[in-house]
Amino acid sequence: MMDKDEDTTFEAAMKRLEEIVEQLSAGNLSLEESLKIFEEGIGLCRFCNKKLDEAEYKVEKLIETEDGKLNIEEFEVKE
Repeated sequence: MMDKDEDTTFEAAMKRLEEIVEQLSAGNLSLEESLKIFEEGIGLCRFCNKKLDEAEYKVEKLIETEDGKLNIEEFEVKE
């Protein structure tokens, strides 16, 4: 189980979510165990959504023009 404290990173939370999905997909857990990790997964999902919202806000603030208008541009990922 992962504690969602200030030290938890988005990447660590996503990794744990992947583990939870694998465990639930395997179908080897009891109903109680499945519900417990499902609940953990929901919490991690909310944590990740919050982190993504925060990142989106930071990006929007960074592309705000000098006169205060928001200039929303597509984000390009360079490989």
